[in-house]
Amino acid sequence: MESYLNIVPIPDDSEFDQPTLNDCWNQIGVMGDRTCGELKTVIHCRNCKVYSAAGRSLLERNAPPEYLKEWTDILSEASTNQAGAGEGTLVRATDTLSVIIFRLGNERLALPVNILQEVTTPYPIHTVPHRRNSVFLGLINIRGETLLCISLRDLLGLEAITEPADFTNTINPQRMIVAGKNENKWVFPVDEVYGTYRFHLNEFKDAPVVISKASEAYTKGVVTWQGKKINFLDSEQLFYTLSHKVF
Repeated sequence: MESYLNIVPIPDDSEFDQPTLNDCWNQIGVMGDRTCGELKTVIHCRNCKVYSAAGRSLLERNAPPEYLKEWTDILSEASTNQAGAGEGTLVRATDTLSVIIFRLGNERLALPVNILQEVTTPYPIHTVPHRRNSVFLGLINIRGETLLCISLRDLLGLEAITEPADFTNTINPQRMIVAGKNENKWVFPVDEVYGTYRFHLNEFKDAPVVISKASEAYTKGVVTWQGKKINFLDSEQLFYTLSHKVF
């Protein structure tokens, strides 16, 4: 991808109309002769209030007009080039969507990365008496946090399969995905995780009009990845349904 931004050197302190910086860490601190009496207390200069104050002053200092003008010209040029860019040129981040792609049985599915909490190896599932159904599997403790574990396979109405040869994956075996926002988090086992990928919004096609399977009822769009159809799931509808099926 061609870049429209040139590297502009950051001006040194001599170009700023600012007071001289007290860089005592270079003289008597850890990068100097270590004769500063405060080192016995703070151990390292980065823990000293003088070092912190100097850092704040560097961040708050004013850049010279020439430096600001140079960056303004560069960013203006990049914006102009981007506005007229065609296929294969610079793409704005707002025009793309990052997803995690995984597999359940024969179906390859995707969820937006912004709801992904983590991907982990399988944890023991602790069933809850009189509360278990085909969707709610039980509770899982992940590093001290108790989370609800559900069967996305059953919610979507997908059939379990015996792994055929082309699905065998000894490098990336079964995983559990933790997804959700804030306190509304869910864990569900998957047969395989392919990773996270970014697609242009134009690559997503509308979901089928004729709904024949539960998985398509939760499909927000369809995208092609490595020649395969990927159902991009509607996470809001998915979590809304889970909340009503489990509680």
